[in-house]
Amino acid sequence: MGKILCATRGGEASYRTQEAVIALAQAQDDSIVFLYVLDTDFLDYTERAVRPDVVATELEHMGEFLLAIACERAEKQGIDATSCVKHGKLADALKETAVEQEVTLVALGRPAGEESRFQIEGLQKLADEITAETGIEAQIVPADTIPDDQIPN
Repeated sequence: MGKILCATRGGEASYRTQEAVIALAQAQDDSIVFLYVLDTDFLDYTERAVRPDVVATELEHMGEFLLAIACERAEKQGIDATSCVKHGKLADALKETAVEQEVTLVALGRPAGEESRFQIEGLQKLADEITAETGIEAQIVPADTIPDDQIPN
């Protein structure tokens, strides 16, 4: 029995990735660790008066809520699932969490269409980097194979 790490951020693409990872966990008799990464660097690009600590707290609460939903969905399908919130850059958080949680696989959601923020080449580079630096397999999960009726509205 292994453990799969799956980063998530909410939205349809993330739901598709979650379902693909849940199916993979079922097939391999694995558990899942869902990860939400909070990066507030975007606040450096505004001149508005904002309190980064307040924004970070609200984003963290949102992340915890999204993770609770992901865990609930996995558990309803018979999969043991836990969650983790990290602050910082996605690549660093994935590597750090993979090692800390002693996962056997890091699952990365495959981009769906041209509008995706993560193009396949960049995602493969990230997967290779994770494997090289941690010794833990990283795999792109083809989430576009999940039927629309399995995705929450």
